Amino acid sequence: MAECIRFVCDGCGHAIEAWSDGNPYYLDPVRGKVYAYHPHHDELARCIGNDAPHLCLACGAEVMVDSREPTRVCSSCGAEALVDTFELEGRPCPACKAGRFARDPAFFCVS
Repeated sequence: MAECIRFVCDGCGHAIEAWSDGNPYYLDPVRGKVYAYHPHHDELARCIGNDAPHLCLACGAEVMVDSREPTRVCSSCGAEALVDTFELEGRPCPACKAGRFARDPAFFCVS
């Protein structure tokens, strides 16, 4: 089961929704990277990696980071400023550069 939370900038209101599980995948010789999600437990058991959404705190780009090739360097601007979207609590907002992200206590969902 995965949970979704939302972080909101206390300066400009910019919001990011973040899932706890990312995008688990396995490799297929024909199709390449194949994403697997619950409730498909047979596919999940084959997973060897996870593409997790990250936010660049320098330019605001949302990028995927592969657990098999982790990086902190943004593919959009080259800054070493990537943060997993599920870990944005207290981080500076790249949209307004003045506020910080706080978890929205009124938002929560599970899948």
